[in-house]
Amino acid sequence: MSITLERKAELIKTHARSEGDTGSAEVQVAILSERIANLTEHFKTHKKDNHSRRGLLKLVSQRRSLLDHLKKTDEGRYSALIGTLGLRR
Repeated sequence: MSITLERKAELIKTHARSEGDTGSAEVQVAILSERIANLTEHFKTHKKDNHSRRGLLKLVSQRRSLLDHLKKTDEGRYSALIGTLGLRR
């Protein structure tokens, strides 16, 4: 259900804006998207896991806030990130 260190490092390397960048909005949204995808798969087999569903809703809300901030500050970076991750917006 959680993201592996190798996968997280791969996401950071792919979406980082510069060397050692782990805090930019692109990296954070990519990591959150991976965690959301993992939880979505988890719910296909564990339909009644409402405690984890609450966590999923918090992750989705956090990703939404980061995307709104990115859209407000830099539309080009926002569009590129949405295209890269394949999010519906």
